[in-house]
Amino acid sequence: MTDLAGLQMLRAELRRAVRGEVGFDTTARALVTMDASNYRRVPLGVVAPRDADDVAAALEICRRRGVPVVARGGGTSIAGQATGTGVVLDFTRHMNRLLDLDAGTGTAVVQPGLVLDRLQEAAAPHGLRFGPDPSTHSRCTLGGMIGNNSCGSHSVAWGTTADSVRELDVITARGQRLRLGQGWAGAPEGLRELVDGELARLRTGFPELPRRISGYALDALLPEKGADVARAFCGSEGTWGVLTEAVVRLVQAPPARALAVLGYADEGAAAEAAAGLLPYGPLTVEGMAADLVPTAAGLPRGGAWLFVETGGGSPDEARARAEAILRAADVLDSLVVTEPAGQRALWRIREDASGTATRMPDGSEAWPGWEDCAVPPARLGPYLRDFRALLTAHGLRGTPYGHFGDGCIHVRIDFDLLTEAGIGRFRRFSEELAHLVVAHGGSLSGEHGDGQARAELLPVMYGAEMVSVFERAKAVWDPDDLLNPGMLVRPAPLDTNLRFSVLPRKPVDVAFGYPADGGDFSAAIRRCVGVAKCRTTTVAGPAVMCPSFRATGEEEHSTRGRARLLHEMLAGEVVTDGWRSTEVREALDLCLSCKGCRSDCPVGVDMATYKAEFLHHHYAGRRRPAAHYAMGRLPRWLSWVASLRAAGAVNALASVRPLARFGKRLGGIADEREIPRVARQTFSRWWRGRPQRTTGDGDLVVLWPDTFTEHLAPSVGRAAVRVLEAAGLRVVLPPTLRMRGRPVGDGRSRSAAALLTARRGRVCCGLTYVSTGQLDEARAVLRRTLELMAPVLETDAPVVVLEPSCAAALRGDLPELLHDDPRAARLAKRVVTFAEALERYAPDWTPPVLDRPVTGQTHCHQHAVLGDTADRRLREAAGLTGELSGGCCGLAGNFGFERGHYEVSAACAEEQLLPSVRQAPQDAVVLADGFSCRTQLEQLGGVRGRHLAEVLAAALDRNPSLRDSGKRASRP
Repeated sequence: MTDLAGLQMLRAELRRAVRGEVGFDTTARALVTMDASNYRRVPLGVVAPRDADDVAAALEICRRRGVPVVARGGGTSIAGQATGTGVVLDFTRHMNRLLDLDAGTGTAVVQPGLVLDRLQEAAAPHGLRFGPDPSTHSRCTLGGMIGNNSCGSHSVAWGTTADSVRELDVITARGQRLRLGQGWAGAPEGLRELVDGELARLRTGFPELPRRISGYALDALLPEKGADVARAFCGSEGTWGVLTEAVVRLVQAPPARALAVLGYADEGAAAEAAAGLLPYGPLTVEGMAADLVPTAAGLPRGGAWLFVETGGGSPDEARARAEAILRAADVLDSLVVTEPAGQRALWRIREDASGTATRMPDGSEAWPGWEDCAVPPARLGPYLRDFRALLTAHGLRGTPYGHFGDGCIHVRIDFDLLTEAGIGRFRRFSEELAHLVVAHGGSLSGEHGDGQARAELLPVMYGAEMVSVFERAKAVWDPDDLLNPGMLVRPAPLDTNLRFSVLPRKPVDVAFGYPADGGDFSAAIRRCVGVAKCRTTTVAGPAVMCPSFRATGEEEHSTRGRARLLHEMLAGEVVTDGWRSTEVREALDLCLSCKGCRSDCPVGVDMATYKAEFLHHHYAGRRRPAAHYAMGRLPRWLSWVASLRAAGAVNALASVRPLARFGKRLGGIADEREIPRVARQTFSRWWRGRPQRTTGDGDLVVLWPDTFTEHLAPSVGRAAVRVLEAAGLRVVLPPTLRMRGRPVGDGRSRSAAALLTARRGRVCCGLTYVSTGQLDEARAVLRRTLELMAPVLETDAPVVVLEPSCAAALRGDLPELLHDDPRAARLAKRVVTFAEALERYAPDWTPPVLDRPVTGQTHCHQHAVLGDTADRRLREAAGLTGELSGGCCGLAGNFGFERGHYEVSAACAEEQLLPSVRQAPQDAVVLADGFSCRTQLEQLGGVRGRHLAEVLAAALDRNPSLRDSGKRASRP
């Protein structure tokens, strides 16, 4: 089915027969070429069925035309089994519901596209939960878990997905609708006869261990095991039938839990100790080593750790069980955490390992492929020693982690999958490791399935005769080999279909430096390995990524979806028009450039930078959208307004609705938006008119007059000066004249000689140019800024930036965009936030105490690039209690103002920011350090947010005695 006419007929037939979406376009296909594995297969199209009838119709059409079908859930499979060359069935769009939950029987009826966390949320009020919980629990689906027989960290207590399955509704490739269960329920014709003829082999041919996932679970069909067809179906990776509904068992969740973290000298010692903890009945025994942890802060002393969770009827009982384990364990150090927030923080370290493991400590790449071998738990220590020796013999590196209590090890290895020699070594290592695992009595897969990564090596584990039985079982269920061909039986070679082979071998000409990726844009795009944390539908705590996906629910508006399209753009097979691609542009259009992925993505994908890079190339030599001129060049327009002293006239014109409507239409601004008012007096003009206050013995700080503070919110700048000077700091502004003498001036120098040789200008971080992809203009602006800041860079003075997005641009975008100018890195290192300036340069100053709750939102760029530790401490010192919400305000600079973005912008605000403000106490202080956040609050919530500097300055003004440094405030 490669000819165009046949493809068009297939698409037309599917569209007539299926009520769900049918996508054969470039975007639909590009989004599902890969899962979270090393493999890539290009499908013909994607079908999002609405119900079982849609599934049956699609299967019938594909069978008649000989087109393979692959069922896909969250697309987080690590062995390649969620990719295919025919039609992909996407269950996440429609067949994603919890149909029933019966607390009395402890069962739930689910559709295959239901995300695990949604089931857990529904079960929790009843004291129930689904036992297995992979680290991808916030985005993996029940259908995918059943297909792979997934496990997770709690399998020592509650087993695998197969242990939690009761009945399954499936449709075979030939259209049979079967209800699978025990006692041969739903077995297709010929299956029982196959099993009856192979009883001896099935009774002796499967290793006994808790994590044996490889191959078909035909031993579940033995009479002494209840002939459980549903259990046997688990782990068949979509090769036997298509799941449409499942009845699953829920377990009682302990009312209280404790988490014991045990520190060991190294991973070997931790592995040796894990099996000895099982008799104490823990819920988890997870292990990881220090080189997977960005910082060991909060962890006990050691080079490796076991995360051992215990349950109980009360916190005291859970703690007592954890402490009993501590007494039995020989550890270097340990801690026990019973507070839920503390446990969540520690578990995030473990769950993010699937992403952080994709980079070695030196930044080089590491890949799956041997992600989850499992051995008997008592053999884990010896196996790890032999595994390490095999890595060394092949000159490879990897850091094992995972389910030590089950003997299941995850590891990403620094395979070279870009060269012929490296791929050859990948194959040789894989073959030798398969023999090593089997020698230890293990399974090639202990959680993620065989897929293409390991199916070729199943004869090593099972022998040729058992693999022949697997092939006969596949033929019973799917005689036409329609469902996920090339997986489990008659597999494709493990070193073919590698997703890296299609990427360009020569460096791509780009504007940014990509220092973390060796300057290689292809390497930057390879960062996305598909773990799909960006597809999480809710965020907890301060997390931000990915607001546009949560607003739309569409894969193309997730960080992963955009990365996939960029990958295919570089490959040139599906997306064929390179940087000019409309598909990539449309996917990136709803990226808010919030930078949340830069910190929240476990592998550090930076989609905001990739978007700017793409827009730079996409519009090179072409007319840009009107918003790029109107808002991308905002600093220029506002500077002209200030020079002409035309703020009053501009505000007056903007208040006339017909004129404002015309101006917004001309500038590509959403009709729903109000145009912010321009300040009549800029911050710099106020500064020049005030009495000079830079005397004193405190540290000198340079206060950055960003565009928003300068022209739109000068009150923030005035407040910052008030507070910084009250703290004893000497405040100056950056030079506005480039002079030969290079003083650390603030624009006041007026000597004739200096004026004759000087060039006037104002500093700018280039943010608006970068966010709209006008990178040539951004570079020019930033180079002029570096020239002006040259005298500052010859001193030790810090640069205090009040607007978080501007501070993030100076710290991140500046050195990456001007990577060839050493001054850029020097300026980036000088940038501090308002709170950091007070903490570092006025450590003895005590802020006024307000004793009031706070609400609002941490700016997304502050969360992603700057961090907010200093802000938290400053708020605490000022008696501002409570937490700010996470997420993104949705305005995101120019994004929320652009025509076509208003609905998504408002949806982002309604996710966390606006509800947190509405639910806050009446006397709460609404904090919003970013101009965008304050504007969104005002325009959508009718609430005035304030910068932290404004809040503290107002408190100081109510306490005049605090003018001098170091004095304590009375309570207002």
